[in-house]
Amino acid sequence: MCGIAGLLDPERRSTGDALEGLAENMVCLLRHRGPDASGVWTEPEAGVALGHARLSIIDLSAAGAQPMASASGRYVLSYNGEVYNAGELRADLEQEGHLFRGHSDTEAIVEGFAAWGVPETVERLIGMFAFAVFDRKERVLTLVRDRLGIKPLYWGRLEGRVAFASELKAFAPLPGFPSEIDRDALAAYLCTGYVPAPASIYRGISKLEPGSMLEVRADGVVRSHRYWSALDVAERGQSLPLKADETEAVGQLEALLTDAVTRRMVADVPLGVFLSGGIDSSTVAALMQANAREPVRSFSIGFHEQSYNEADAAKAVAEHLGTDHTELYVSAAEAQSVVPKLPEIFDEPFADVSQIPTYLVSEMTRKHVTVALSGDGGDELFAGYNRYAQGLRAVQALRHLPGPLPSAVSRLLASASPQTWDALFSAVPSGLRPRQPGDKLHKLAAVLGADADDYYPVLVSPWAEAWSLVQGARRPEPAPFAKEVRSRFKNELAWMQYADMVTYLPDDVLTKVDRASMAVSLEARVPLLDHRVVAFAWQLPDDLKIRRGQGKWLLRQLLYKYVPKSLVERPKMGFGVPIDAWLRGPLKEWAEDLLDPGPMAQAGYLDPEPIRLKWAEHLSGRRNWQHFLWNVLMFEAWRRQ
Repeated sequence: MCGIAGLLDPERRSTGDALEGLAENMVCLLRHRGPDASGVWTEPEAGVALGHARLSIIDLSAAGAQPMASASGRYVLSYNGEVYNAGELRADLEQEGHLFRGHSDTEAIVEGFAAWGVPETVERLIGMFAFAVFDRKERVLTLVRDRLGIKPLYWGRLEGRVAFASELKAFAPLPGFPSEIDRDALAAYLCTGYVPAPASIYRGISKLEPGSMLEVRADGVVRSHRYWSALDVAERGQSLPLKADETEAVGQLEALLTDAVTRRMVADVPLGVFLSGGIDSSTVAALMQANAREPVRSFSIGFHEQSYNEADAAKAVAEHLGTDHTELYVSAAEAQSVVPKLPEIFDEPFADVSQIPTYLVSEMTRKHVTVALSGDGGDELFAGYNRYAQGLRAVQALRHLPGPLPSAVSRLLASASPQTWDALFSAVPSGLRPRQPGDKLHKLAAVLGADADDYYPVLVSPWAEAWSLVQGARRPEPAPFAKEVRSRFKNELAWMQYADMVTYLPDDVLTKVDRASMAVSLEARVPLLDHRVVAFAWQLPDDLKIRRGQGKWLLRQLLYKYVPKSLVERPKMGFGVPIDAWLRGPLKEWAEDLLDPGPMAQAGYLDPEPIRLKWAEHLSGRRNWQHFLWNVLMFEAWRRQ
C-alpha cells in the first residue's frame, strides 16, 4: 500500500531536474501513505516523471522498491495496492522464461506488462490497485484503477501537463493547480455527503472511475475506456441466476470467501482484522481464524454512549472465535479531537460521520499491525441496508396507491413535527420503537412525495434539495439513477444495489476507509469486494438476499456455521457517533463559527439563510438536521483550511 504521483509533459518544457523536483514535492505530501521509502523515476526526453511513497508489505527489501522497471527496461511502474494472485502470475511468467529479482507483487505486475501487455495483465489481476505505468517504447503513460474503486486515483491537465496522484493534496506543488471550486460538484456533495466520481471538488481535476484505464500519449492525446463494468456484471448475473439449493449456495459462497480471505492474509508484516461484531466483519474474522495457525489479531472500538457502542458484541464474537482481541473505549472528547484533522485527511469535503470512528480504530490498530482486513462491501453485495427493504415498501406504495393518495399521506406525515411523532411513539415499548421515529416519518413523507422514478435519491440524501443552496450550480443527475440505466434491472432491489455499488460504495465507504487508514499508514484489505465474489452475488435470487424483511440472508447462514446466531443477531447500528447531541453541546461553538452567515455569504458559495434556519431548528430540538449540517460544516471547515 502506497502513494503514487507523477506527471507527463507532452511539450517537454521541463528539464530533468525540474521534473524530478516536481515529482519529489508531490510524493512528499503522500508520505503518510508510504512512510518506509520513496523514489522518483524520470525520463526527460519523454517529459515523464513517476513518484512513489512506499508502505512496505510484501518483500521488504530493496527488491520491492518503486518506481520499478521491468527487466527489459521497457515498462516503469508506480503502483498502490495489493495483488493477491501474484504467485500465480509469477509462476506463469517463470514458465515463459522470466527471471525475478525479488518476490513482490509489483515485480509480478511489471513483468506481466512485458510479457502480455498492459490490458491483458490488468484482466488477470485479483486485488485492489491504482497505478501508473509508462511504456518507454511507445511513450504512453497508462493510469489504471481497480474494478470496485478500492484505491483512489486523481488526474488532471495543469498548464499542458497531465498529472496524477493518490490524493488531491499532491497536486498542490504543481504550477497551475486549480483553486476554483466546482460548484456542480459542491451541489452534489451537499446532497450526498461526498463528491461523486468522476468529479473532484476542483475544476480541472477528476477521479479516474473504478474499472477504468486512461492512456496519455506522447502528443498529449488522452483516451479512456472501462476494462470492467459493474453494469455488465450485474446484467450478466441477473441473466444467469444461481441454480443451487440453499445448502449448495452457502457452500459456494464459503469457498469463494475463504479463497478471498486467505489470499488477503499474505503479508510480510503483522496482520489483523477490524471486528465490530456485525455480520460482515464477523464473517471475515471467522474465516481468517478458521484458516490461521494461531490467534488472529482483532480490533474494535467502543463508546460509552451505549446506543453507539458495538464493542461488547465484538468482544463476544472474538471470545467465541478465539482471536487475540484488542478494544479501545473512546471518550467523547477523544472522538471530537479528530474533527479538526478531517479536512486534511480527506482533502475534499467528506461528511460521512463514521469517518471519526474509522480513523480512531485505524489509529489504534496501527499500533499493533500494519495490515487489517475489513468487512466493507457486504451491505451492497448482499442487500444489508435497511433502506433496501424500506425502498421496496415505498415504491410499492407509490405505484399501487391511488394517484393522489401518496401525496396526501406525505402531507399528513409532514404536518406534525418530528417532536410530535416522537412523543406519540414514546408509548410504544422500547424494543419495538425505532430510533428517532419523527425524523424517519419525515423522511418517509419526502419519499412518498417524490416521483416514483426519483424516490431513491431522496431516500439516501439528508436533504435532496440541498443543491439549491449552491450559487450557480445545476441540479445533480447521477448516471445510475437515469431511467435508461434503471430499465436494465429486473427489479427495484437490484437497481438500488447497483446504484449504491457505483456511487456510495466507492465514493463514500471506500474513500472513508482508504483515507482514514492511510492517514496512519495502515493497509486495509476488503475481501468481500473480491470481483469474483461480486459476480457471484449478482447471480443470487432475491430470496437469498432478503427474507422476512432481513437482509444478507445467505451471508448470515454462512456466518452461523462459525458463530452462534445469538451473538450476531441484533438491530443494525451502523458505525457512528452522536453528532446530533455534540452539535447542540461540545461542538456548538465550533459549528457556530463555521456557520457564521457573514463569512459564508462573503465566500459566495452557499446561501446562508436556509442553513441558519436549519441550525436554529436543530439547536432547539425541533428537528434533527445532523446529517445535512455535518455536510455544510465539513465543507466550510475544508474551505477555510
